Amino acid sequence: MLENGVRIRVSGPIALLTDFGLDDAYVGVMKGVILSINPQAVVVDLCHQVAPQDVAAGAFLLATSYRYFPPTTIFVAVVDPGVGSARRAIALRTPHGTFVGPDNGLFGLVLADFGISAGAGTDRAILSGSDVAGVILANPHYFQPRVSSTFHGRDIFAPVAAHLSLGVPLSALGPVLTDVVVMSPLRPCRRGLELVGHVVYIDHFGNAITDVTAQDLEGADHLEIVVAGHHIRGLSRCYADRAGLLALIGSSDRLEIAVAGGSAAHLLGLRPGDEVIVRTGERA
Repeated sequence: MLENGVRIRVSGPIALLTDFGLDDAYVGVMKGVILSINPQAVVVDLCHQVAPQDVAAGAFLLATSYRYFPPTTIFVAVVDPGVGSARRAIALRTPHGTFVGPDNGLFGLVLADFGISAGAGTDRAILSGSDVAGVILANPHYFQPRVSSTFHGRDIFAPVAAHLSLGVPLSALGPVLTDVVVMSPLRPCRRGLELVGHVVYIDHFGNAITDVTAQDLEGADHLEIVVAGHHIRGLSRCYADRAGLLALIGSSDRLEIAVAGGSAAHLLGLRPGDEVIVRTGERA
């Protein structure tokens, strides 16, 4: 595409995920920076209502969303309680998208999909030998002229994403990243005929999404879900399937605790990390 005689490359979309909310101008300013560098960029708001500084929630939302975007998408994720500190700014190119943001575990659940996880006793995973390439963002040529110590979303991550969308190679942004901070995902464990899972995310409707997947429940019968002292028998097909408290496999392919027309989190006082016990009969 030519614009004023200059060839502009248009990549896949740039998707933004932050904990900035929409009451301030932070998100809009990031978009302004991107469009100032690449006026043809397609910018998508993935989510800006991540709870402040909740890296785990941001990681969950990325991991359950990125595959619904084209593989050429550049994801800018900014949930960054360590902004301005010694934490690294990074970019990662995976087989399904490029991810730009802080090296604080935010990309850990996405990386787990590509077989990258931390070893025992560490929160760092090695990238070598994987399908993921990474760099440390260290070349100021691709930053804003002045970098604030409190707004790297505007001054580093947004301009880097815009330059990547114009075809700047990953290698131009800084030195090779050999390891990355990841967070160990919560996973259910078996205790006899019980599967002990955990709430990992509370959505806008108050639905409690767990780490128990549909695959975990394959072949199980006579399901009973115990959460916050309440017993739920069997799985519903959808939120309107029955009145009151219910359990179902939601759109993220995970077990959810919900209330028809209400909030399970409010009714039961649920928070991320709370146990959800699935009792089953013998496997078929």
